[in-house]
Amino acid sequence: MKKKFALLTLAGLVVCLLTASLALAARVPNGIAGRSDTAHLYLFQKDPSTWQIIPNGAWGKMTYRIISPSFRFVFNGHKLQPGVSYTLIYYPDPWPGNNLICLGSGIADMYGDVHIASAVQTGNLPQPTDANYPTGAKIWLVLSTDVDCVGPPPHMIGWNPTQYLFEYNLIVFTQTS
Repeated sequence: MKKKFALLTLAGLVVCLLTASLALAARVPNGIAGRSDTAHLYLFQKDPSTWQIIPNGAWGKMTYRIISPSFRFVFNGHKLQPGVSYTLIYYPDPWPGNNLICLGSGIADMYGDVHIASAVQTGNLPQPTDANYPTGAKIWLVLSTDVDCVGPPPHMIGWNPTQYLFEYNLIVFTQTS
């Protein structure tokens, strides 16, 4: 009887945590911040078989300018594998993401946090050759060993999606002169 009660209690706790995590993800404040030209994008670790966010998994937040002479951003990732090099990319569909853009790289510290900030000449995002054009651009955090940033053309050379962070929403960026 005690075992059955303990298992039911544990199952109830798991369901509550999963529901709370998914509810939180549903309220993620992606998009433009008020009337400014600054926006936010959250990236999450996802289950590659369902593309659902993994509760309590790795995650990150990118703050970026939606209109600017260059794609200016600050990205902070959390709960990553310490000591591993990650690269933030713009990923144009289809596979293998030919002409992707490497936005910046960093190594996760001993706490699993990575900080990447830069201003990159990208042109408008998404680009017209992207299968997601004009809807929006995918931003991913991938293992640096899984991306060829030089090319030609720059593209994905590995696929380890359980180690990546994927966009919560697509973004649109306009490069001004």
